[in-house]
Amino acid sequence: MTQEAPGEPTTRNDDAQDPQAAGHEAAGQQAAGRAAAAGPAGGEETAGQAGGEGAGQNTGPDQEQDQASERPEARLEKAVRVAEQALIEFEIAVETFRVEVENFSRLHHQRLGPMYARLDELDARIAEATAARTGDPEDRRRAEEARAMVMPMPGVDELFHDWMDSDGLSPEASAMLTEQTVQPPKRVRPSEEARRLYRELARKAHPDLAQDEAERSRRDEFIARVNAAYGRGDVGQLRVLADEWAAGPVPVEQQPERDELYARLEWLSRRKELLSVIAKELEDSAIGSMLRMAPDDPDRLLEEIAEQLLARVAEREADLARLVQ
Repeated sequence: MTQEAPGEPTTRNDDAQDPQAAGHEAAGQQAAGRAAAAGPAGGEETAGQAGGEGAGQNTGPDQEQDQASERPEARLEKAVRVAEQALIEFEIAVETFRVEVENFSRLHHQRLGPMYARLDELDARIAEATAARTGDPEDRRRAEEARAMVMPMPGVDELFHDWMDSDGLSPEASAMLTEQTVQPPKRVRPSEEARRLYRELARKAHPDLAQDEAERSRRDEFIARVNAAYGRGDVGQLRVLADEWAAGPVPVEQQPERDELYARLEWLSRRKELLSVIAKELEDSAIGSMLRMAPDDPDRLLEEIAEQLLARVAEREADLARLVQ
């Protein structure tokens, strides 16, 4: 879904004699459009709703007079703000899906891992029982291969696979190193209340809204805690963070110069392209593909997979019982 940023800059009469400025203006329009063209997924409200649906409505004489008296960069600044909000909405959608992918992966391993292990053990026993009956060298080879699959020795890459997430070591790895109990997510998708609180905090405290490096660092640290709480579905912690942000310092608004605004538009465009790549990788991953099978209720998908695995276990046990009689 493509959305255009309202309030894009247009060429003014006093710029008509400046070809370089006109070129910058056109580039700014293109960058604003590209940055605002991020269509959030997963039921998030659109960037048009966040930025105000009436931005493109006709203005009256009073509004036209107000616009005429604005500083030269005001309209360009409005375009930047709209593009920022569109990008933030896209980032919220991507982060929401990333959390669901990570939670599904962890719960899939924790809940279904023992079932997969049981299936591997049954396959090995069936192959061994078959080889014992036939004495065929090929059957013995298959039995050895099946047994090797039950408890394979992990390599270095496998040992550390998925032990790093966006916040550093995963909770499982951190718990192992500190001998603490792992607190896994209880569900794939956090509750609606957690989703609402997360979206509100992300819109208010997003690092992309910072106007200097000190403010960006403060926002980066805060949003990292917000993301961690949201990943756990911790509504109580999200409420604490909301109160903390409301009580914090209010950054001083600055009026950027024209060159800074053009540079900002270009940065927003590049950031949107990077997020598009990340979103595509998440969607095309094995877990992402599974989640797309059940977009409305991913937690139910885990239950369905568990039911299928239990049925397969029952079939394997029956096969083994017939072989060892």
